[in-house]
Amino acid sequence: MTWSEMQPLLTQGTIDTLYMVLWSTVVTVLVGLPLGVLLVLTDKGGLLQNTPVNKVIGVVVNIGRSLPFIILLIALIPFTTWVVGTFIGPSAMIVPLSVGAIPFFARLVETAVREVDHGLVEAVQSMGGSIPTIVRKVLLPQALPSLISGVTTTVIVLIGYSAMAGAVGGEGLGSKAVTYGFQRFDNQFMLITVALLIVIVTVIQLIGDLAVRLLARRGRTAS
Repeated sequence: MTWSEMQPLLTQGTIDTLYMVLWSTVVTVLVGLPLGVLLVLTDKGGLLQNTPVNKVIGVVVNIGRSLPFIILLIALIPFTTWVVGTFIGPSAMIVPLSVGAIPFFARLVETAVREVDHGLVEAVQSMGGSIPTIVRKVLLPQALPSLISGVTTTVIVLIGYSAMAGAVGGEGLGSKAVTYGFQRFDNQFMLITVALLIVIVTVIQLIGDLAVRLLARRGRTAS
């Protein structure tokens, strides 16, 4: 396959991959962030201590994390079809990508929030701060560098998931690699696809690391 034949395929594959990853990241953060915070708040000694709720959420998150993505992808075909109307294509893949990443991100959020100095929480409580105020003014701002790092890690995981989704009806670079690289024994196309994925992951990691460093520097300046 010549470069002129490869270029439109690789361009469309990259666009589809970024589309799937972007929207699944948005859904993952919107659902996983409050879920991770809730795991901390409802834990023993938490501001909303509730052991049954904490255990249920913990079990759901652990089950979600333990399932291999390819199996989850196939198991969710009926649900994906119900939500989107089809289980094929970039838009349809957002559903299993999000479902697969939410438990992973929720645990990263839980870890980040637990690292916040409890003395700050007690100080806000002593001044009459409500739980929503503590979450918005203390927990999330203090955990922000770790949260950004968690988002970066999640995006990279989603890129890997999106490549796997290409083998089961999803579009993107994974689908192009399977269809035009593997099935047609085109090693050159396969190598270029892998190189593109490496470049995307590297750029995202660099952006995430830069954001974390800037936030850490701002925190040191403020203190």
